[in-house]
Amino acid sequence: MLIKKAPDIRSSEITPKSVYLRRREFIQASAAALVAAGFPSLVDEAAAQGGGLAKLPNVKKSPLSTTEAPSLYEHVTSYNNFYEFAPGAGDGPKNNSKNFKARPWKIKIDGLVNKPGDYDIDDFIKPYALEERIYRMRCVEAWSFVIPWVGIPMADVIKQVEPNAKARYVEMTTLHDVGKFPMQRTDVLEWPYIEGLRLDEAQNPLTLLAVGIYGEVLPAQNGAPIRLVVPWKYGFKGIKSINRIRFVENQPRNTWQKMAPHEYGFYANVNPNVDHPRWSQAREKRLPSFVPNRKTEMFNGYTEQVAHMYKDMDLRKNY
Repeated sequence: MLIKKAPDIRSSEITPKSVYLRRREFIQASAAALVAAGFPSLVDEAAAQGGGLAKLPNVKKSPLSTTEAPSLYEHVTSYNNFYEFAPGAGDGPKNNSKNFKARPWKIKIDGLVNKPGDYDIDDFIKPYALEERIYRMRCVEAWSFVIPWVGIPMADVIKQVEPNAKARYVEMTTLHDVGKFPMQRTDVLEWPYIEGLRLDEAQNPLTLLAVGIYGEVLPAQNGAPIRLVVPWKYGFKGIKSINRIRFVENQPRNTWQKMAPHEYGFYANVNPNVDHPRWSQAREKRLPSFVPNRKTEMFNGYTEQVAHMYKDMDLRKNY
């Protein structure tokens, strides 16, 4: 079987027909219409969905949430990018992760911090209050969702581990385990998957380490047991199944920079004025629709909260 390297995969090849996703498009459109007419019950219903996984206890609502209606659980968990399970976007990660086990799981915190450590995932989460945050999310391939994440502010974790004065970036790594992740046996990407943020980005109030969606634990295809959520950046910045968080002085080189440096930079800020080399970023498709009928907003609509971090930067050059 031919395994294509990421730079050789055309957009037409990574967007499967997934016609089954459309069977509830009318329901979602109807929900949005009713909300506009003053009937919010279907928004609450969408937010209360789940897949029958374990419920997360003592979750508080966050004022940082958007007021948009959440996407349907079925859609959010059936159209994913997770190269450890399958190349490209679609239902491959869901189909190929049915036997994934998120326990036991360890997270290493190291690098330029005063309080490094190795944590069991549940011990890692325990000191923090879980929050539900409904965020707009946009993928670089121009599809988008509204997702009710459950997680802990990354700023709280950073405060706890006390980075020293030399720390300027946070580097995160996905677990490298071919027993859990079958695609790690191939060379479709360079493993393990690595992503990074500037320290101020990681400390921004919007940045979340998510451990759940829709009030439940994360499904495997969405990045169990813990993943990064940065709602003003493109989806590839949301590294999944994290097992190491390292504080460093120099900018990390993330996986997509290595695989396709002419297409993917370090920052990955949603910017409709900078096209991907193979397609426009001016509009987006709010799934389950595959029609690009929504205008892309700068910083995915989070300009007020994040633009100050980039005020002296050329965002065409620093893409």
